[in-house]
Amino acid sequence: MEEKNKPTILQIFLIMFKLGALTFGGGWSVIAQMQQDLVEKRGWLTSEELMDLAVVGRSLPGIMVINTATQVGYHLLGVSGAIAAILGTALPSMLIIMVITTFYQKFRDNLYVAKALNGVRAAVLPILLTAILTMKKTSLKNVKSYVVAGVSLLFCLFAPVSDIWVIVAGVVVGLLWMGGDDHVVS
Repeated sequence: MEEKNKPTILQIFLIMFKLGALTFGGGWSVIAQMQQDLVEKRGWLTSEELMDLAVVGRSLPGIMVINTATQVGYHLLGVSGAIAAILGTALPSMLIIMVITTFYQKFRDNLYVAKALNGVRAAVLPILLTAILTMKKTSLKNVKSYVVAGVSLLFCLFAPVSDIWVIVAGVVVGLLWMGGDDHVVS
C-alpha cells in the first residue's frame, strides 16, 4: 500500500462504525460493503486480500464481522488498526442492543417494528447476492475451485455436517489437490 493511501486510525474507526451501524444482513453483507468501501473506493485492500481475511474471519470462532474487521484493521495499521476496527464495528451494535433491551417490551409487540424487519430482510437479499457474485470472481478461478464449491454446497445443503468441517475439508482439499497456481506467496 502506498504511504499516501494509508488510512489513519480515525478513518478505520469511522468506516467500521459506519459499516457496523448501517449494514444489515449479517457477515457477508458487511463484507460486500467492505468490498465497495475499502477495495473499490479507497484502494486500501485488493479483492483477494479482503476475501482471504473474510474466509479466515468466517473460519474462526466468534462473530465473523468482528473477526474480519479485526484482521482488516491489523492488516492496514497493526494492533492499533485492529483495536480501532473492533471498536468501530462493535460499538453501533452495542448501543442499539442497549436501547432495544431497555425498551424490549414495547419493541417486541410493535406491529411497525415487525413490518420494518420484514422489509429489511427482503432488502438484504440483493446485498447478499451481490456479495456472492463479487466473491465468485476471486474465489472460483478454475474447474477445481468450482468442483470444491459444488461439493461443499451439497454438504451444506444435504449433510448434517458443521460448516467448520466443510471449511476444514476445503483447507485439506486445497493443500492436497488444488495447488497454488492462482496465489503466489512471497
